[in-house]
Amino acid sequence: MKDLNQQNITIPEGRVEARDKVTGKGKYAAEYAVDKMCYAVLVGSTVPSGKIKNIDLSKAKQVKSVLGFVSHLEKPAVPGFATEALMKESRFGLPVFHTDTIYFKGQPVVLVMAETLEDATYAASLVEVQYEKTKFNVDFDSTYAQIPLHEAGKERGNLESWQDAPHVVEAEYEIKTEVHHPMEMHATIAAWTGTDHLKLYDKTQGVNNVQQVIAPLFNLKKEQVEVMSEFVGGGFGSGLRVWPHVLATVMAAKQVGRPVKLMLTRPQMFIGTGYRPASWQKIKLGADDQGKFMGIHHQARNETSLYERFSDQITRITRLIYDFEHLKTEDALVPLNINAATWMRGPGDCTGDFAVECAIDELSYKLNMDPVAIRAKNIAVTHHPDSKLPWSSNYLVDCMNLGAQRIGWEKRNPQPTSMQDGDWYIGYGMSVGMWNAGRNKTSAAIKMKKDGSLIIQTAMTDIGTGTGTGMKNIAHEITGIPKNKITIELGHSNLPPAPSQGGSTGMSSVSGAVVEAVRLLKEKLLAYAAKQDQRFKDVQEDVLVLSETGLSLKNDTTATIPLDTLWKQNNLDELVVEATSGPGEERKKYAFCSSAAHFCQVRVNVKTGKIMVTKMVCVADGGKIVNEKAAANQMSGAAVGGIGMALMEERLLDTRIGGAIADDLAGYHFPVNADAPIIDVSFIGKADPNINPTGAKGLGEVGIIGTAAAIANAIYNATGKRLRSLPITPDKILS
Repeated sequence: MKDLNQQNITIPEGRVEARDKVTGKGKYAAEYAVDKMCYAVLVGSTVPSGKIKNIDLSKAKQVKSVLGFVSHLEKPAVPGFATEALMKESRFGLPVFHTDTIYFKGQPVVLVMAETLEDATYAASLVEVQYEKTKFNVDFDSTYAQIPLHEAGKERGNLESWQDAPHVVEAEYEIKTEVHHPMEMHATIAAWTGTDHLKLYDKTQGVNNVQQVIAPLFNLKKEQVEVMSEFVGGGFGSGLRVWPHVLATVMAAKQVGRPVKLMLTRPQMFIGTGYRPASWQKIKLGADDQGKFMGIHHQARNETSLYERFSDQITRITRLIYDFEHLKTEDALVPLNINAATWMRGPGDCTGDFAVECAIDELSYKLNMDPVAIRAKNIAVTHHPDSKLPWSSNYLVDCMNLGAQRIGWEKRNPQPTSMQDGDWYIGYGMSVGMWNAGRNKTSAAIKMKKDGSLIIQTAMTDIGTGTGTGMKNIAHEITGIPKNKITIELGHSNLPPAPSQGGSTGMSSVSGAVVEAVRLLKEKLLAYAAKQDQRFKDVQEDVLVLSETGLSLKNDTTATIPLDTLWKQNNLDELVVEATSGPGEERKKYAFCSSAAHFCQVRVNVKTGKIMVTKMVCVADGGKIVNEKAAANQMSGAAVGGIGMALMEERLLDTRIGGAIADDLAGYHFPVNADAPIIDVSFIGKADPNINPTGAKGLGEVGIIGTAAAIANAIYNATGKRLRSLPITPDKILS
């Protein structure tokens, strides 16, 4: 069969990596073939708390192809863990294979290496570990009330001034633990190519982050650790950390003197790569007769591990959206015998937004006021409520108005249980979400070839959000070079350094680097062109027009230089530039935010308790939309994650045995296509004038922040039941 490029057909424009993914050319972390590679399997603790008394490897050693073991008794040296002080200084978290203390069930206690995965798996099943068991606790629900709250951020105004508000809502909210569960499970291949050079293929959202964490643990310079993560099958925050299994794989490769591959099983994903921590919240919200908010008191607690304290910063969102004159926020951490939590899908803000937006909805019913109108009256439109800096741009009210129009909000009857179709009650709900729009220091390089093609490089990993395609679109727009002549290279630590892809900062950060690299490229081209034609001397870069064949000037159409002439006259094979771009003084002058409004229609069966989300509208303000198709996919995917958060996702722990149950994709329910409608996504699309050269603000988080609250609010409108504990499952409807 002929290559598609040789056929007389038009190839539809899509993601830059699409063909590599669907043809199998693009490799994920576990798919690389490395010479002399062997396999590793983790053995997890069978108890949730205690000490290791003895490890018996005698049976496992009888498996023919076993190559070795790693445990706290038998391991290669990790200089960064040589002392307790160094362990703390590394801030790595779990000091895997450097302690005999058991903090949670499933904690790695032994790593088995063998020639084949089958032999490693079998040998791991033969490892026998004896423990001195100690008392454990994994029960968040019965523990959180015992943990005192502490101030989270400076109090604004005071609580006492609004305690007699004419309209008050006071309620508690709970969310169960949720696990990321990307389609691709976490995997690492580690190969020591010398005593002082390490090569890693790793599932991560940031190759430079892995490099910076692993290098000092082995007294290496970061350049001596090469990390590749070109393709990622979903991250959702699980790839923002360097987890113990990565270090374990590096240790194993050093132990056996060969490349080692370790891939987690689905049950190991439950206890190996983080989760959104279970939380409790309490909101007290007051308003006057006109619906103007008088004050809010937001309290929150989230679960955390014993060996590493993780705050999800749940109350942060309360300080962001609304102009509360009086505000107090408090939080606390609840240490348990569980593995470490981490950032997940709109971390913290997503959790806090559920409680705040549900409380506001409840207040709107008390006031007999439209939920859209009460929000519009109170949103901090002009300035950040905490810092008082003016918003560089904030179109959240526009998002609400457009969302209400697209869902048909006028069809909503505000009276609960008033809309019915047989056994199905119909309800409408809405909420809003917001995220501090960030930007990080990022580098990018451009190589221009003799044929006029461009190769654009950065170490940033595209986790499926379309970063590479966005970079190509930006480069095409500001150079004029056709898209089919632009190639993107990503996800390798040898490329120009970049931050991790997460927190809605990817496109905001890398876009500035691409723009600056193009500017430097044009500057170089002008310098060479000026040697041949004086009309190219002392002109600004934005006057230069590029094409795949030559250079010209906007203000003088007769001034042209063919590229082949430029290369030949200057004896060039290629031009290479590298640029770095990041936040600057604008951060002192303005506050930046992305936002979204979420609207939905639900149907609730009063006999079975079944909930169906039948319509969903998401309207976002993410600044300039660089790649609309990918942006819409990102928003709809995030909203589907919100459906899971609202209706089904829950990690189940047996408090008697201290471990996870139903720890696979059959036992952990998350939404599939049948659970979600076709989501109507729209964008305001106005470029932010100050955030970066392109005006793109980021969308990753706001697609989910607010979705669960909109669904819960719609369920109340349908049934008259105010359900404050997620997930909202049929049994809760029926009870």
